Amino acid sequence: MNAAVAIRADLKADFPGLAGGWHYLDTAATAQKPQAVIDAVTRALGADYATVHRGVYARSADMTVAYEAARARVAAFIGGTDDEIVFTRGATEAINLVAYSLCAGEQPILPKGSRVMLSQLEHHSNIVPWQLAGFQVDVCPLTGDGQIDLDWLSANLTSEHKLVALAHVSNVLGSVLDAARAAEVAHNVGALVLLDGCQAPARMTVDVAALGCDFYTFSGHKLYGPTGVGVLWGRAELLDRMPPWQGGGSMIDRVTFAQTTYAPAPTRFEAGTPAIAEVLGLHAAIDYVSAIGLEQIERHEAALVGELRQALRRRNDVALFGPEHSAGIVSFALEGVHPHDLGTILDEEGVAIRAGHHCAQPLMEHLGVPTTARASFGLYSDKSDIAALLRGIERTARIFK
Repeated sequence: MNAAVAIRADLKADFPGLAGGWHYLDTAATAQKPQAVIDAVTRALGADYATVHRGVYARSADMTVAYEAARARVAAFIGGTDDEIVFTRGATEAINLVAYSLCAGEQPILPKGSRVMLSQLEHHSNIVPWQLAGFQVDVCPLTGDGQIDLDWLSANLTSEHKLVALAHVSNVLGSVLDAARAAEVAHNVGALVLLDGCQAPARMTVDVAALGCDFYTFSGHKLYGPTGVGVLWGRAELLDRMPPWQGGGSMIDRVTFAQTTYAPAPTRFEAGTPAIAEVLGLHAAIDYVSAIGLEQIERHEAALVGELRQALRRRNDVALFGPEHSAGIVSFALEGVHPHDLGTILDEEGVAIRAGHHCAQPLMEHLGVPTTARASFGLYSDKSDIAALLRGIERTARIFK
């Protein structure tokens, strides 16, 4: 069987947002939601709704059990343990949390002003937090095909670098990092490793132990779950040493006007009433993806990427960016056509792509273009989406030429 149709052929029917024959090729920005997730959120906000961790009445106790079951599910999904999972509003907040907390407190893990090594392809969310927290930023270059150059990293990383923070999968190029090797290189000089995993868990199996990282972050909405919820996984011994970065209810041990003591990790990082429905929706999303199978999803998207790249390569007016084998993402430029114009005409054809700098302006500068067009696949994507995209590109070329 062709890998591109190895998963259930009628999968699109599970996604109300895809009704009407819409060709959605912007999953790297945010994934459409299956009915199972919508139903889970509806139940959480309706018949099952109550606060967590505080009420002594039965429904609150039941909701607390469900909330903590979601934490356990997330932990199992990425190979961690419950006490290593911090719920945040998204990967952006998770990275900000690490950037702040590593250098805060009476005995900070890292001194303020430490050196962090990033790469040329990072999302702004893995650049700006380190700048705001006062880190000195160094940049690892890319190979010719758009991979993070780990040979360069091995030769140039020094003991002055206290942290290495890299994208597991590029949101622009789909490049997949050899994360285990990157972690080994970093640990050889005593540096900690954070992986921005936003694009990875929906497309491939993630095992934080096998990757060897110290922190891993991702967002629920790119994993077919709700917006407003993300995950920070951190090694328990590091989370235990990190001070809280926000104060309020739930994250405390004892409060007096003279002094406050804090709850142990991960609770100390979850101030205030949490995103209860969103967390339960994330649980449902993980169950949905797991039932299909991440290996099947990865093969399915890889086959679609290969088919699209092959079709675009046959045109003499398209420039392709990134590696030949990427994780569900194809960035390209149509000669003489601004990506925004291409995106507008494609929208008229019922095709949704992303056009812009994709929150990766340093990468655009490296590529020598201000913007690209990006088609990104999901588990619901199929050959009809590619055909519609190619028809729209052909129409756009005729209009402009």
